[in-house]
Amino acid sequence: MARDTLTGSRIRERRLIAGLRQADLARKVGISASYLNLIEHNRRRIGGKLLVDIAAMLEVEPSMLTEGAEAALIAALREAAADAANLSAETDRVDEFAGRFPGWAGVLAQMHRRVGSLERMVETLSDRLTHDPHLAASLHEVLSTAAAIRSTAAILAEPGELEPEWRDRFHRNLNQDAERLADSSKALVGYLDESETSDDTRGVPLEEVEAFLAARNHHFPEIEAGRDGAKVSLDDLGSGAARAIGREMLEVYAADARALPLKAFRTALDELGLEPLALAQRFRTDMPTVLRRLACLPEGALAREAGLVICDASGSILFRKQVSGFALPRHGESCPLWPLFTALNRPLVPIRRRVSQMGRTAAEFECYAIAWPQGMPALDRDPVYRSVMLILPVDSAEHGQAEVQPVGSSCRVCPRRDCGARREPSILSEGF
Repeated sequence: MARDTLTGSRIRERRLIAGLRQADLARKVGISASYLNLIEHNRRRIGGKLLVDIAAMLEVEPSMLTEGAEAALIAALREAAADAANLSAETDRVDEFAGRFPGWAGVLAQMHRRVGSLERMVETLSDRLTHDPHLAASLHEVLSTAAAIRSTAAILAEPGELEPEWRDRFHRNLNQDAERLADSSKALVGYLDESETSDDTRGVPLEEVEAFLAARNHHFPEIEAGRDGAKVSLDDLGSGAARAIGREMLEVYAADARALPLKAFRTALDELGLEPLALAQRFRTDMPTVLRRLACLPEGALAREAGLVICDASGSILFRKQVSGFALPRHGESCPLWPLFTALNRPLVPIRRRVSQMGRTAAEFECYAIAWPQGMPALDRDPVYRSVMLILPVDSAEHGQAEVQPVGSSCRVCPRRDCGARREPSILSEGF
């Protein structure tokens, strides 16, 4: 049922909410009760002065009756229906449901949004709790200190007299360990309480570098102007490891800028479109260089934002430029169906895939990926491969217009059931 034919249903709902009888409303707007009955059952269209008069009697805006307040609500209900596993909702009647039961529809949409938010939180915390090296070190400190306290207390609790000197020593150890446990526990609680949006990179060098690059929008005009990447200040990076990683990344950026000068590259992009292979052929360079360059163009150079991920042959993420809706764990156990990892099985073969990320966001991305050997392999040494993937969000109007590869974040938080790549049951599945 089309939304513009539900005006009568909305009038009826609003009349009942206002506590008016059909005959009373009909009399107040100067029409017969039978005619109003036809309108409320969507058998007569309504507009003009009569619509304005009825809206005034019901104390609502006319647009609330013609369009309803449920435009965004209907979109949320359709998204909830698409995400429902093993259930088939009557999506062809979602307009009617939202029009007749706006309260229940709002509750359902709100619950869907909340579940989506909680799933994203579970995904983040699952990745963090499983792989965060700082959390693991903190827990180890707490547990080892607790074990030391327990051992000391057990000695003191044993029957028999201890020499005063040894007893005092054990007491000092117990006091020192207790203080250390208190400090470790306090630090751990503070660490867990920190917001996900905190600017603190927690001393992880790679995250520190990525935050530095994001603050510069992954673009360095001074390097574009010909300045050596080694001369860009990295004083904002706190650790030597972060500065070393940052310096290496800037050197790669500078090499890409020399291979693909910004002005010429943007001109070619206007002529050829977003076709990495064609651009690589135009400049006689490799595809990884083109993908990295596309991700580091100044804001507005592309019609949409672009993300980038680089990993090594183990699947470990070496660099990640985020893009809206994209969720790939930093610390391993990612979905192996991402083109980033598929490319490792087919080195030097470019891959283009449209993927649909499972979850409440149901985001689609156009992905370009390729794996290549780092340096020239020798006869007696195996090549060391890396893989790069450019991520381009697909506009919602284009969703479903091309064949897509369903992918997830990781098996633990992926709702997809019929997946041959699954390694373990999802904690979002029934029974887990």
